[in-house]
Amino acid sequence: MEETLFRAINGLAGHSAWLDSLMLALGHWSSLLIPGAVLFAYWAWVKRWEALAGAGTLTVIVLMADFIGAQAKHLVGRARPCRVFEHVNQVAGCGGTFSFPSNHAMNTASVAAFLQVLYPATGWISWPLVALIGFARVYVGAHFVTDVLGAWIMGGIIGAGAGWLVLRSGVFTTVMKRAARGARREA
Repeated sequence: MEETLFRAINGLAGHSAWLDSLMLALGHWSSLLIPGAVLFAYWAWVKRWEALAGAGTLTVIVLMADFIGAQAKHLVGRARPCRVFEHVNQVAGCGGTFSFPSNHAMNTASVAAFLQVLYPATGWISWPLVALIGFARVYVGAHFVTDVLGAWIMGGIIGAGAGWLVLRSGVFTTVMKRAARGARREA
């Protein structure tokens, strides 16, 4: 079943240069830089101090998810599809490390889960993007479907757990209260 799912998705590669480029671009962090900057600018415009605290927290979450994913890759030691199957459409090349989990999928899921906990309305944008990036990782031949699914679960736990801790600790409430006091002093 794993091979069938992989081949169904990866078999789409190589038929459209535009689609191949799009799927490859989704794997580069720079592709999320402009949309991320626009969203941060809006967030900072609406709630400046909350945005600063949130951006710092999101940075820590992504670094933590990336670290955990890298450690899991070495612990599991699963070979990439291009090293297991013949005739893989390698849009991105084979990759140098192991396959499980997909760090791209894990990092994006951790961010989406964190935002979902704090701002439930963000899910309609963040989760489809997570799904598209996960799909792209299989499309370009870099990962198995279960690499992505496992990464989504792991990233979701990390992000939702961090969001829950932030809500329980009242970090955002404290930051907003301090910002309001500072604004009153300036006025």
